[in-house]
Amino acid sequence: MADESPLIRSLRAAVTAAPGDVPLRLHFAELLLAEGRNDEAVAEAAVALQHAPGDTDARALMVRAMGMPPATPPAQAPATPPAQAPAPATPPAPAPAPTERATGPVEPPPPPVGPVPAFDWDAAEQQVRDVVGPRFLDDPQAAEGEGTAGDADAWDVDAPGSVRLADVGGMDEVKERLEAAFLAPMRNPELRKLYGKSLRGGLLLYGPPGCGKTFIARAVAGELGANFLTVSLSDVLDMWIGASEKNIHDIFETARRQAPCVVFLDELDALGAKRSRTHHSGLRNVVNQLLTELDGIASGAGNEGVFVLAATNVPWDVDIALRRPGRLDRTLLVLPPDATAREAILRYHLRERPIEAVDLGKLVKATEDFSGADLAHVCETAAEAALLDSARSGSVRLISTKDLLTAAKQIKPSTEPWFAAARNVAMFANEGGLYDDLLAHLKRKRKL
Repeated sequence: MADESPLIRSLRAAVTAAPGDVPLRLHFAELLLAEGRNDEAVAEAAVALQHAPGDTDARALMVRAMGMPPATPPAQAPATPPAQAPAPATPPAPAPAPTERATGPVEPPPPPVGPVPAFDWDAAEQQVRDVVGPRFLDDPQAAEGEGTAGDADAWDVDAPGSVRLADVGGMDEVKERLEAAFLAPMRNPELRKLYGKSLRGGLLLYGPPGCGKTFIARAVAGELGANFLTVSLSDVLDMWIGASEKNIHDIFETARRQAPCVVFLDELDALGAKRSRTHHSGLRNVVNQLLTELDGIASGAGNEGVFVLAATNVPWDVDIALRRPGRLDRTLLVLPPDATAREAILRYHLRERPIEAVDLGKLVKATEDFSGADLAHVCETAAEAALLDSARSGSVRLISTKDLLTAAKQIKPSTEPWFAAARNVAMFANEGGLYDDLLAHLKRKRKL
């Protein structure tokens, strides 16, 4: 304030710098009270009582600042010496007459002897409620019993999205397999009831990396109108014994409460690796817990309304128990995007870039066996070349077909190493026809 004395200003700054210094705050409040600023003194005393609730000096200052009479201890009678005779009574001095003029300062009358009313702390609290805020903030979630560590509702569940299979460019064979083996029974409840089909299911998507397995899983969730819960290895593994298994249990409990819900197990080969190759007992326990949750034994009510989708690049490393009937019993090979899908992906990645009459037909032919990630890299590389030329010449140059074709020649399809490894599996480890789709694709491509 402009009319404050230098001492008040300096003390106010010192109190602001050291809010927990109770003696300093009380000294500041005494100066405010001496200047007649009782309301400010009350506020400072209240803050001091928050830091030191039992401080007698702060209580006394609060009483004085609010104009209450101070509490005095009851008077005690002086002890009489046992062996001393009482002194003779001295007659009191006569009071001055009303007309007599006093020669000295008039003494105030002594306080009445008797019980002093107790200080009304509730009334004081109501008076300073708007002046002093609470010392600690309450957690509204903790007050309601929610949001605690380890709670199953702590897992993020995405609401039903707008992505549908129609948004997946091309890949008609994949869509037909999904419709026949997974979606049609779920969309027809009467037929499902007639044939005794349970409202649950498991589907394993496998194929080379970057070909849209996660996007297809979200599209399936959109087709079912179900919530979507993504689970990866980092979400599950914990350093404490038993915590990883509890995390898996909490994930499935969340999905059961949010049913219908699609649980997407990303990189299943990391979560459900073959136990015969796993030397760490913690990872084996994770696989065991995952098997239990897929069966729905722990919940009692089963997994009705919970659809489990999993994705992996190396299905031959997944524990065989996860793929038995009743768990992830349906398998779908997700191949690199076909011509229609490649055109849609290229259009998507070029939609906001400055292009000049790009011949998508030539580009689609030049990018056979490219994954979706490879196609995005082609567009990025072509844009970098055009940007560099523009920076050197000082004028903007549009991205041309030549830029894109040059980039496509420089980039090798990332799917080739995967097919080289999968070829041996399809030829020599195709027990039970697990990889018949892969074998047929390799024959069509003449890669056997």
